[in-house]
Amino acid sequence: MNIKEIYEKFDAIGSLTFATINEGYPETRIAHFFAYDDKGLYFRVMFPKPFYKQMKKEKKVSVCGLNGSTAITHGEDGLPEFEPGYSMRVTGDIKEIPLEEIVNKTINKELFDVGIKDAEKYSALRIFVLYRGKGEVFDYDFETKFRDHKLLRTSFSFNGFSHKVFGLKIKDNCIRCGNCFRKCSFKAIDKINKDYVIDSRKCDVCGDCIVVCPVDAIGEK
Repeated sequence: MNIKEIYEKFDAIGSLTFATINEGYPETRIAHFFAYDDKGLYFRVMFPKPFYKQMKKEKKVSVCGLNGSTAITHGEDGLPEFEPGYSMRVTGDIKEIPLEEIVNKTINKELFDVGIKDAEKYSALRIFVLYRGKGEVFDYDFETKFRDHKLLRTSFSFNGFSHKVFGLKIKDNCIRCGNCFRKCSFKAIDKINKDYVIDSRKCDVCGDCIVVCPVDAIGEK
């Protein structure tokens, strides 16, 4: 995914949860990205707020949001059910951008004009850019209403942020019993020739495959 695609996914969500660290503890609040360019994702805050001070100190932020219903219903079996949607997160490095630099933006100027108008209205407003980061889109359809598998994960990184995708793998000591293949309700395990492999894009890391493996052949990548 490029920065434009990342921004558009976040913009479709709208209000997002931004997390920073304050004296060793995470703190969250609601904000949003208002613009993007090849430098990153832009957001704004008032400088008297603790949010601003934490970002200036740590120079890092983590952001997440949900595009979908937040309501949880229950099926006939009593288990929770969720309407299809996607959640999304990004973590990375941030820096404050002078308003003069925002004024001189020519790419996506209409988006940046929103920040300029807001700064003219509120003189304490400051603008930050998340200039490099990593994240994931977690596209879920747990009831398989629109496809034959529950999950599709898309990992991304931008502007040089180092990113290792977490997931599970089947190791060389696999005895090919097929227990994991039969147990996986996410349809994340395929049989290729005689070997079983895990598709990280479909895997929820729920651990069901690990529990049923008789030889401890499933672990982290």
